[in-house]
Amino acid sequence: MVIPFWDDLTAAVTEHPFTEELAPLLQAGDFKAKQGEVSCVYTRGKEKRVLALGLGKAEKVTCETLRRAFASAMRFAHGKKVKRLAVLVPHTRLVSEETVSSVAEGLVLTNYAFTKLKGEASQKESPTVLVEHLSLIGVKCPEVVEKIQVVAKGIYLVRDWINGNADDITPKMLAELARSLASSTPGLKAHILEKKDLEREKMGLILAVNRASNLDPYLIELSYQGDPSSQDKIALVGKGVTYDTGGLSLKPTDNMLTMKCDMSGGATVLGTVYLAALLKLKVNVTAVVPATENSIGSKSYKLGDVYRSHSGKTVEINNTDAEGRLVLADALSYAIQTLKPTAVVDVATLTGSIIMALGEEMAGLFANDEGLAQDLMGASEKTGEQLWRMPLNPDYKDSLRADFGDLLNTGGRDAGAMKAGLFLQEFVGTTAWAHIDLAGPAYVSRPKHYWPTKATGYGVRLLLEFLERRAHS
Repeated sequence: MVIPFWDDLTAAVTEHPFTEELAPLLQAGDFKAKQGEVSCVYTRGKEKRVLALGLGKAEKVTCETLRRAFASAMRFAHGKKVKRLAVLVPHTRLVSEETVSSVAEGLVLTNYAFTKLKGEASQKESPTVLVEHLSLIGVKCPEVVEKIQVVAKGIYLVRDWINGNADDITPKMLAELARSLASSTPGLKAHILEKKDLEREKMGLILAVNRASNLDPYLIELSYQGDPSSQDKIALVGKGVTYDTGGLSLKPTDNMLTMKCDMSGGATVLGTVYLAALLKLKVNVTAVVPATENSIGSKSYKLGDVYRSHSGKTVEINNTDAEGRLVLADALSYAIQTLKPTAVVDVATLTGSIIMALGEEMAGLFANDEGLAQDLMGASEKTGEQLWRMPLNPDYKDSLRADFGDLLNTGGRDAGAMKAGLFLQEFVGTTAWAHIDLAGPAYVSRPKHYWPTKATGYGVRLLLEFLERRAHS
């Protein structure tokens, strides 16, 4: 049983049955009820353990402080190998639905473990949850909890895909995952372009990046039309580089260690569209994922050479490790030409520069449209998945001028994240477009808050909230 307290040691619930058992703890002064603080009391009753959970100051409570506090309770339960957990939902100054949603998110997003690679005894077909029975007491809006459980199901899948071996989560497997989701989920449709189709569509940048890999590339479309009467159509383009060696611009070993996560953007947009269908959102949205490896070998695409993109623009390569923007350029051009979206958002683990600027807990947002940017920023504030608006200074385009092609694929180390955004902007024309560089929060160096593993599933809730806002606008 988890009982929340404010920092003045008043219970954040109207009443609870464990006043007598908790009294010594509260009177001793060892428990201060700081945000996320957890103390355990053992009883002789039905509930063997009672957890006192600190929420901090009542007047400073937010959705995010609730998520983080209840994530602490779930982590404590994991440490004690608890299989059943009852939680009293606090009374706060927030709207009731916000309180319930935040408590549920903090608990269920933390209640995940990736055990599939631990050995045969730990392998499971479905994602692993450590607390098997979780009940929230005092909930007056059960539909909110049901929605969070559905969303968590999708985020667990996204985390599984990103945490999985690159030898298993290949471009072909991503395509098969999309087909499987479409066949099992009403409203979803998958359309897969194979290598011969990419050649016919003249996607020279994806094909160039793929050249040294023994695995074929794919362009994956997963579509959901939840409001046929609406003219609003959203394209979500996600980078799907399933492993990135850097190519001829070979990465150092330490930098290559995490590169199975370079398809996080692709996993994020596939998971988002899947959940949009499960939740029956009144929105029209398509995920577009250019999937390939960036390998090194005798067929690697070459520094100094020029390759023609789907849009017709040519790109001179000065760094083969800047491959993400190349595959995104072709995918953006294709999505805009074929789907004719009213807005397009691309999501990618694109640059180390954005991590240097914003760290691991925040993603960078670049946009050519103020309304689209504000919609995404508003969604970020609601979900707690932090975005920071970054500039697209046109003066920096000079660094992308090429001697032989129309564009260089990189403009130097300084302002690297912005220059990557400026490169992508060359392929979207006048379409409302936003670019989210989630290289920091997609795959973190250590567990934190309600991110229990390296793959966080960052961006799924943000994009879902963005889609819901579009549906109601």
